[in-house]
Amino acid sequence: MMPAAELPSGSGDSFPSLLMNRTILFACGDAACVLVALCTACLNVAAHAAVFPMPPPDSNMIGTLQAITIANPNTTLLDIARRFDLGYHEITAANPTVSEWLPKVGDRVLIPTEFILPPGPYEGIVVNIPQRRLFYFVPPSQDKPAEVITFPISISRPGWKTPLGKTRIVAKQNNPGWHVPKTIREEHARDGEPDYPAYIPPGPDNPMGMLALQTGFSKIFIHGTNRPWGVGMRTSHGCLHLYPEDAAYLFPRIAPGTPVRIIDQPHTVGVRNGVLYMSSGEPLNEYPNKLTSANRAVAALAPYGQQSADAPVYGEIDWMRAFAVAAASRYLPIPVSHGAPTMDQILQSLNAPPYTYEPYPDSANNAMPPVEELQQMSFDSQPVKREASAD
Repeated sequence: MMPAAELPSGSGDSFPSLLMNRTILFACGDAACVLVALCTACLNVAAHAAVFPMPPPDSNMIGTLQAITIANPNTTLLDIARRFDLGYHEITAANPTVSEWLPKVGDRVLIPTEFILPPGPYEGIVVNIPQRRLFYFVPPSQDKPAEVITFPISISRPGWKTPLGKTRIVAKQNNPGWHVPKTIREEHARDGEPDYPAYIPPGPDNPMGMLALQTGFSKIFIHGTNRPWGVGMRTSHGCLHLYPEDAAYLFPRIAPGTPVRIIDQPHTVGVRNGVLYMSSGEPLNEYPNKLTSANRAVAALAPYGQQSADAPVYGEIDWMRAFAVAAASRYLPIPVSHGAPTMDQILQSLNAPPYTYEPYPDSANNAMPPVEELQQMSFDSQPVKREASAD
Protein backbone atom coordinates (compact mmCIF):
# COMPACT_ATOMS: atom_id res chain seq x y z
CA MET A 1 0.00 0.00 0.00
CA MET A 2 1.37 3.38 -0.94
CA PRO A 3 0.95 6.39 1.36
CA ALA A 4 0.14 9.83 0.06
CA ALA A 5 3.18 11.87 -0.82
CA GLU A 6 3.92 14.79 1.46
CA LEU A 7 3.42 18.24 0.08
CA PRO A 8 6.43 20.49 -0.13
CA SER A 9 6.22 23.56 2.04
CA GLY A 10 6.59 27.02 0.63
CA SER A 11 4.86 30.20 -0.37
CA GLY A 12 1.62 29.80 -2.27
CA ASP A 13 1.07 26.13 -1.42
CA SER A 14 -1.30 26.68 1.49
CA PHE A 15 -4.53 26.01 -0.40
CA PRO A 16 -3.58 22.72 -2.08
CA SER A 17 -1.95 21.43 1.10
CA LEU A 18 -5.33 21.45 2.79
CA LEU A 19 -6.42 18.65 0.49
CA MET A 20 -3.99 16.12 1.83
CA ASN A 21 -6.09 15.17 4.84
CA ARG A 22 -9.19 14.79 2.67
CA THR A 23 -7.82 12.85 -0.28
CA ILE A 24 -8.78 9.47 -1.71
CA LEU A 25 -5.86 7.91 -3.54
CA PHE A 26 -5.54 5.02 -5.94
CA ALA A 27 -2.88 2.83 -4.34
CA CYS A 28 -2.03 0.40 -7.08
CA GLY A 29 0.50 -2.29 -7.68
CA ASP A 30 0.82 -4.65 -10.61
CA ALA A 31 -1.68 -7.09 -9.16
CA ALA A 32 -4.44 -4.95 -7.71
CA CYS A 33 -5.79 -1.47 -7.24
CA VAL A 34 -7.77 -0.45 -4.21
CA LEU A 35 -9.22 2.83 -3.05
CA VAL A 36 -7.54 3.87 0.15
CA ALA A 37 -9.47 6.36 2.25
CA LEU A 38 -7.24 8.67 4.24
CA CYS A 39 -10.30 9.91 6.09
CA THR A 40 -13.03 7.29 6.48
CA ALA A 41 -15.60 9.94 7.34
CA CYS A 42 -14.98 11.67 4.02
CA LEU A 43 -15.53 8.93 1.45
CA ASN A 44 -17.75 11.17 -0.68
CA VAL A 45 -14.95 13.69 -1.16
CA ALA A 46 -13.88 13.75 -4.80
CA ALA A 47 -10.33 15.08 -4.34
CA HIS A 48 -8.10 12.25 -5.49
CA ALA A 49 -5.17 11.33 -7.64
CA ALA A 50 -4.13 8.19 -9.49
CA VAL A 51 -0.73 7.55 -7.90
CA PHE A 52 1.23 4.43 -8.84
CA PRO A 53 4.67 2.99 -8.23
CA MET A 54 6.66 2.80 -11.44
CA PRO A 55 6.17 -0.62 -13.04
CA PRO A 56 9.01 -3.17 -13.16
CA PRO A 57 11.47 -3.01 -16.07
CA ASP A 58 9.59 -5.64 -18.09
CA SER A 59 6.33 -3.69 -18.02
CA ASN A 60 5.01 -0.22 -18.88
CA MET A 61 1.49 -0.51 -17.51
CA ILE A 62 -0.05 0.77 -14.29
CA GLY A 63 -3.33 0.31 -12.46
CA THR A 64 -5.98 -2.28 -13.15
CA LEU A 65 -9.47 -2.46 -14.57
CA GLN A 66 -12.39 -2.27 -12.16
CA ALA A 67 -16.15 -2.57 -12.43
CA ILE A 68 -19.14 -1.35 -10.45
CA THR A 69 -22.88 -2.01 -10.49
CA ILE A 70 -25.20 1.00 -10.49
CA ALA A 71 -27.16 1.04 -7.22
CA ASN A 72 -28.10 4.73 -7.07
CA PRO A 73 -30.67 5.76 -9.70
CA ASN A 74 -29.56 9.41 -9.49
CA THR A 75 -25.97 8.95 -10.64
CA THR A 76 -24.53 9.56 -14.11
CA LEU A 77 -21.48 8.24 -15.92
CA LEU A 78 -19.93 11.70 -15.55
CA ASP A 79 -20.24 11.49 -11.75
CA ILE A 80 -18.64 8.05 -11.83
CA ALA A 81 -15.83 9.27 -14.08
CA ARG A 82 -14.96 12.12 -11.76
CA ARG A 83 -15.12 9.88 -8.70
CA PHE A 84 -12.52 7.57 -10.25
CA ASP A 85 -10.43 10.38 -11.82
CA LEU A 86 -11.38 9.50 -15.38
CA GLY A 87 -12.36 11.75 -18.26
CA TYR A 88 -15.64 11.85 -20.13
CA HIS A 89 -13.99 10.17 -23.11
CA GLU A 90 -12.70 7.26 -21.04
CA ILE A 91 -15.90 6.39 -19.18
CA THR A 92 -18.18 6.69 -22.21
CA ALA A 93 -15.89 4.83 -24.63
CA ALA A 94 -15.46 2.01 -22.10
CA ASN A 95 -19.24 1.71 -21.67
CA PRO A 96 -20.82 2.34 -25.08
CA THR A 97 -24.11 0.61 -24.19
CA VAL A 98 -24.68 2.46 -20.91
CA SER A 99 -26.56 5.78 -20.93
CA GLU A 100 -24.22 8.56 -19.85
CA TRP A 101 -27.03 10.56 -18.21
CA LEU A 102 -29.53 7.88 -17.15
CA PRO A 103 -27.76 4.62 -16.35
CA LYS A 104 -30.15 2.05 -14.97
CA VAL A 105 -29.94 0.46 -11.54
CA GLY A 106 -28.23 -2.87 -12.11
CA ASP A 107 -26.15 -1.65 -15.07
CA ARG A 108 -22.61 -2.97 -14.94
CA VAL A 109 -20.05 -0.22 -15.59
CA LEU A 110 -16.42 -0.77 -16.52
CA ILE A 111 -13.99 1.55 -14.71
CA PRO A 112 -10.95 1.83 -17.01
CA THR A 113 -8.30 2.62 -14.40
CA GLU A 114 -5.56 0.71 -16.20
CA PHE A 115 -3.14 2.74 -18.31
CA ILE A 116 -0.25 2.30 -20.70
CA LEU A 117 2.56 4.73 -20.03
CA PRO A 118 3.50 7.04 -22.92
CA PRO A 119 6.79 6.40 -24.74
CA GLY A 120 9.81 7.41 -22.64
CA PRO A 121 11.84 9.05 -21.37
CA TYR A 122 9.93 9.01 -18.08
CA GLU A 123 10.81 12.47 -16.86
CA GLY A 124 8.74 15.37 -15.62
CA ILE A 125 5.33 15.90 -17.23
CA VAL A 126 4.37 13.98 -20.34
CA VAL A 127 1.07 14.73 -22.10
CA ASN A 128 -0.26 12.42 -24.81
CA ILE A 129 -2.83 14.52 -26.67
CA PRO A 130 -4.88 11.70 -28.32
CA GLN A 131 -4.88 9.78 -25.03
CA ARG A 132 -6.18 12.93 -23.31
CA ARG A 133 -4.08 12.15 -20.27
CA LEU A 134 -1.21 13.76 -18.37
CA PHE A 135 1.52 11.76 -16.63
CA TYR A 136 3.87 13.21 -14.02
CA PHE A 137 6.91 11.07 -13.30
CA VAL A 138 8.15 11.56 -9.75
CA PRO A 139 11.84 10.67 -9.38
CA PRO A 140 12.89 8.43 -6.51
CA SER A 141 14.03 9.97 -3.26
CA GLN A 142 16.07 8.63 -0.39
CA ASP A 143 13.04 7.03 1.25
CA LYS A 144 10.61 6.58 -1.66
CA PRO A 145 10.77 4.75 -4.96
CA ALA A 146 9.89 6.41 -8.25
CA GLU A 147 6.18 7.04 -8.85
CA VAL A 148 3.92 8.14 -11.65
CA ILE A 149 0.81 10.27 -11.19
CA THR A 150 -1.74 10.50 -13.97
CA PHE A 151 -4.78 12.70 -14.62
CA PRO A 152 -7.38 13.01 -17.38
CA ILE A 153 -7.30 16.28 -19.30
CA SER A 154 -9.39 18.29 -21.71
CA ILE A 155 -7.66 19.13 -24.96
CA SER A 156 -8.15 21.76 -27.65
CA ARG A 157 -11.40 22.02 -29.52
CA PRO A 158 -11.52 21.36 -33.28
CA GLY A 159 -9.60 23.98 -35.22
CA TRP A 160 -7.22 24.69 -32.34
CA LYS A 161 -4.22 22.72 -31.15
CA THR A 162 -1.60 22.47 -28.44
CA PRO A 163 2.04 22.69 -29.60
CA LEU A 164 3.94 19.41 -29.64
CA GLY A 165 7.48 19.05 -28.37
CA LYS A 166 9.56 19.79 -25.32
CA THR A 167 9.31 22.76 -22.98
CA ARG A 168 9.31 23.42 -19.22
CA ILE A 169 7.11 24.85 -16.53
CA VAL A 170 8.17 28.47 -16.35
CA ALA A 171 5.80 29.82 -13.67
CA LYS A 172 3.06 28.84 -11.22
CA GLN A 173 0.01 31.06 -10.97
CA ASN A 174 -2.14 30.90 -7.86
CA ASN A 175 -5.68 32.21 -8.38
CA PRO A 176 -4.99 33.75 -11.80
CA GLY A 177 -7.04 36.31 -13.64
CA TRP A 178 -7.61 35.83 -17.35
CA HIS A 179 -6.92 38.40 -20.06
CA VAL A 180 -9.04 36.95 -22.83
CA PRO A 181 -7.18 36.91 -26.18
CA LYS A 182 -8.78 38.81 -29.01
CA THR A 183 -9.18 35.69 -31.12
CA ILE A 184 -11.25 34.05 -28.38
CA ARG A 185 -13.41 37.16 -27.93
CA GLU A 186 -14.02 37.18 -31.67
CA GLU A 187 -15.03 33.52 -31.51
CA HIS A 188 -17.53 34.27 -28.75
CA ALA A 189 -18.91 37.18 -30.81
CA ARG A 190 -19.49 34.84 -33.75
CA ASP A 191 -21.31 32.50 -31.38
CA GLY A 192 -23.69 35.24 -30.22
CA GLU A 193 -21.73 36.71 -27.27
CA PRO A 194 -20.58 40.10 -28.58
CA ASP A 195 -19.96 41.48 -25.09
CA TYR A 196 -17.69 38.70 -23.84
CA PRO A 197 -15.34 40.40 -21.35
CA ALA A 198 -11.74 41.19 -22.16
CA TYR A 199 -10.77 40.32 -18.60
CA ILE A 200 -12.18 37.77 -16.12
CA PRO A 201 -11.01 38.29 -12.53
CA PRO A 202 -9.79 35.49 -10.28
CA GLY A 203 -12.41 33.28 -8.71
CA PRO A 204 -14.30 30.01 -9.00
CA ASP A 205 -16.05 31.10 -12.23
CA ASN A 206 -12.79 31.86 -14.04
CA PRO A 207 -12.16 29.50 -17.00
CA MET A 208 -8.48 29.45 -15.98
CA GLY A 209 -9.44 27.75 -12.73
CA MET A 210 -7.85 28.53 -9.41
CA LEU A 211 -4.37 27.15 -10.12
CA ALA A 212 -2.32 27.27 -13.32
CA LEU A 213 1.07 25.98 -14.45
CA GLN A 214 2.54 28.10 -17.23
CA THR A 215 4.55 26.24 -19.87
CA GLY A 216 7.26 27.67 -22.09
CA PHE A 217 4.91 27.45 -25.06
CA SER A 218 3.29 30.82 -25.70
CA LYS A 219 -0.06 31.16 -23.87
CA ILE A 220 -0.23 27.43 -23.07
CA PHE A 221 -1.08 26.54 -19.46
CA ILE A 222 -1.96 23.39 -17.56
CA HIS A 223 -4.77 24.54 -15.30
CA GLY A 224 -8.03 23.80 -13.55
CA THR A 225 -11.38 24.67 -15.05
CA ASN A 226 -14.70 26.17 -14.06
CA ARG A 227 -16.42 23.49 -16.16
CA PRO A 228 -15.11 20.26 -14.66
CA TRP A 229 -17.68 18.11 -16.46
CA GLY A 230 -15.86 18.90 -19.68
CA VAL A 231 -12.66 17.11 -18.61
CA GLY A 232 -11.91 14.51 -21.26
CA MET A 233 -13.64 16.51 -23.99
CA ARG A 234 -12.28 18.93 -26.59
CA THR A 235 -13.02 22.23 -24.85
CA SER A 236 -9.92 24.45 -24.82
CA HIS A 237 -8.09 26.80 -27.16
CA GLY A 238 -4.80 24.99 -26.62
CA CYS A 239 -4.46 24.80 -22.85
CA LEU A 240 -4.81 21.53 -20.95
CA HIS A 241 -7.66 21.44 -18.43
CA LEU A 242 -7.67 19.41 -15.20
CA TYR A 243 -10.37 18.66 -12.68
CA PRO A 244 -10.05 21.34 -9.96
CA GLU A 245 -9.08 18.71 -7.37
CA ASP A 246 -6.39 17.35 -9.69
CA ALA A 247 -4.99 20.82 -10.27
CA ALA A 248 -4.84 21.30 -6.50
CA TYR A 249 -3.05 17.97 -6.09
CA LEU A 250 -0.53 18.60 -8.88
CA PHE A 251 0.20 22.29 -8.30
CA PRO A 252 2.33 22.07 -5.10
CA ARG A 253 4.32 19.12 -6.47
CA ILE A 254 5.55 20.89 -9.59
CA ALA A 255 8.47 23.32 -9.49
CA PRO A 256 9.35 25.86 -12.18
CA GLY A 257 11.84 24.19 -14.49
CA THR A 258 10.02 20.85 -14.52
CA PRO A 259 10.37 19.40 -18.03
CA VAL A 260 7.22 19.04 -20.14
CA ARG A 261 6.88 16.87 -23.23
CA ILE A 262 3.71 16.94 -25.34
CA ILE A 263 3.25 14.15 -27.88
CA ASP A 264 0.78 12.95 -30.49
CA GLN A 265 0.66 9.16 -30.07
CA PRO A 266 -2.84 7.78 -30.73
CA HIS A 267 -1.74 4.14 -30.36
CA THR A 268 0.35 3.10 -27.36
CA VAL A 269 1.58 -0.43 -26.74
CA GLY A 270 1.94 -1.93 -23.28
CA VAL A 271 3.38 -5.09 -21.81
CA ARG A 272 2.20 -6.81 -18.67
CA ASN A 273 3.00 -10.36 -17.60
CA GLY A 274 4.30 -11.13 -21.08
CA VAL A 275 1.06 -10.08 -22.81
CA LEU A 276 0.90 -7.25 -25.33
CA TYR A 277 -1.81 -4.61 -24.98
CA MET A 278 -2.71 -1.68 -27.17
CA SER A 279 -4.64 1.45 -26.30
CA SER A 280 -6.01 3.69 -29.03
CA GLY A 281 -7.35 7.21 -28.91
CA GLU A 282 -8.95 9.15 -31.71
CA PRO A 283 -6.34 10.70 -34.05
CA LEU A 284 -6.81 14.45 -34.41
CA ASN A 285 -6.98 16.23 -37.74
CA GLU A 286 -5.03 19.13 -36.24
CA TYR A 287 -1.96 16.85 -36.21
CA PRO A 288 -1.81 15.52 -39.80
CA ASN A 289 0.18 12.36 -40.38
CA LYS A 290 1.06 10.69 -43.68
CA LEU A 291 0.22 7.28 -42.21
CA THR A 292 -3.32 6.01 -41.77
CA SER A 293 -4.47 5.15 -38.26
CA ALA A 294 -4.06 1.43 -39.04
CA ASN A 295 -0.52 1.98 -40.33
CA ARG A 296 0.35 3.97 -37.22
CA ALA A 297 -0.90 1.04 -35.14
CA VAL A 298 1.36 -1.30 -37.13
CA ALA A 299 4.30 1.04 -36.55
CA ALA A 300 3.62 1.09 -32.79
CA LEU A 301 3.43 -2.71 -32.60
CA ALA A 302 6.25 -3.54 -35.02
CA PRO A 303 9.11 -3.41 -32.47
CA TYR A 304 7.32 -6.02 -30.38
CA GLY A 305 7.03 -8.43 -33.29
CA GLN A 306 10.75 -8.43 -34.03
CA GLN A 307 12.05 -11.33 -31.97
CA SER A 308 15.72 -11.92 -31.34
CA ALA A 309 17.74 -14.19 -29.08
CA ASP A 310 18.16 -11.56 -26.38
CA ALA A 311 14.73 -9.92 -26.70
CA PRO A 312 11.67 -10.67 -24.55
CA VAL A 313 9.19 -13.08 -26.08
CA TYR A 314 5.67 -11.65 -26.24
CA GLY A 315 4.04 -14.24 -28.43
CA GLU A 316 2.47 -13.70 -31.81
CA ILE A 317 0.54 -10.48 -32.38
CA ASP A 318 -3.13 -10.98 -33.21
CA TRP A 319 -3.33 -8.41 -36.02
CA MET A 320 -7.08 -8.73 -36.41
CA ARG A 321 -7.48 -7.71 -32.78
CA ALA A 322 -4.94 -4.95 -33.19
CA PHE A 323 -6.71 -3.41 -36.17
CA ALA A 324 -10.04 -3.62 -34.32
CA VAL A 325 -8.52 -1.83 -31.33
CA ALA A 326 -7.05 0.88 -33.57
CA ALA A 327 -10.40 1.47 -35.25
CA ALA A 328 -12.49 1.55 -32.06
CA SER A 329 -10.66 4.31 -30.11
CA ARG A 330 -11.77 2.97 -26.72
CA TYR A 331 -8.74 4.42 -24.88
CA LEU A 332 -8.37 1.49 -22.46
CA PRO A 333 -5.61 -1.15 -22.92
CA ILE A 334 -6.86 -4.24 -24.79
CA PRO A 335 -4.85 -7.47 -25.20
CA VAL A 336 -3.55 -8.02 -28.73
CA SER A 337 -1.47 -11.18 -28.21
CA HIS A 338 -2.70 -14.40 -29.78
CA GLY A 339 -4.38 -16.54 -27.14
CA ALA A 340 -4.76 -13.70 -24.62
CA PRO A 341 -8.16 -13.27 -22.94
CA THR A 342 -10.65 -11.17 -24.85
CA MET A 343 -12.05 -8.01 -23.32
CA ASP A 344 -15.40 -9.76 -22.82
CA GLN A 345 -13.68 -12.50 -20.83
CA ILE A 346 -11.77 -9.94 -18.77
CA LEU A 347 -14.90 -7.92 -18.03
CA GLN A 348 -16.87 -10.98 -16.95
CA SER A 349 -14.08 -11.89 -14.51
CA LEU A 350 -14.29 -8.55 -12.67
CA ASN A 351 -16.15 -8.21 -9.41
CA ALA A 352 -18.67 -5.36 -9.67
CA PRO A 353 -19.64 -4.07 -6.20
CA PRO A 354 -22.62 -1.72 -5.87
CA TYR A 355 -21.95 1.96 -6.51
CA THR A 356 -24.01 3.98 -4.04
CA TYR A 357 -22.38 7.43 -4.12
CA GLU A 358 -24.69 10.40 -4.51
CA PRO A 359 -24.12 12.65 -7.53
CA TYR A 360 -21.89 15.66 -7.12
CA PRO A 361 -23.79 18.74 -5.89
CA ASP A 362 -24.26 21.86 -8.00
CA SER A 363 -21.56 23.52 -5.90
CA ALA A 364 -19.00 21.20 -7.55
CA ASN A 365 -19.68 22.73 -10.97
CA ASN A 366 -17.01 25.42 -10.80
CA ALA A 367 -13.26 25.79 -10.42
CA MET A 368 -13.17 24.92 -6.71
CA PRO A 369 -12.38 21.37 -5.61
CA PRO A 370 -15.61 19.84 -4.25
CA VAL A 371 -14.60 19.91 -0.60
CA GLU A 372 -16.95 21.84 1.66
CA GLU A 373 -14.32 23.39 3.90
CA LEU A 374 -12.21 24.60 0.98
CA GLN A 375 -15.11 26.33 -0.72
CA GLN A 376 -15.02 28.94 2.05
CA MET A 377 -11.29 29.57 2.08
CA SER A 378 -9.12 31.89 0.02
CA PHE A 379 -6.09 30.63 -1.87
CA ASP A 380 -3.55 33.12 -0.68
CA SER A 381 -3.56 36.36 1.25
CA GLN A 382 -1.27 37.89 -1.38
CA PRO A 383 -2.66 37.56 -4.93
CA VAL A 384 -0.25 36.59 -7.66
CA LYS A 385 0.49 39.59 -9.88
CA ARG A 386 1.06 37.65 -13.11
CA GLU A 387 -2.14 37.01 -15.01
CA ALA A 388 -2.85 34.58 -17.80
CA SER A 389 -3.88 35.30 -21.36
CA ALA A 390 -4.74 31.82 -22.55
CA ASP A 391 -7.50 29.25 -22.22
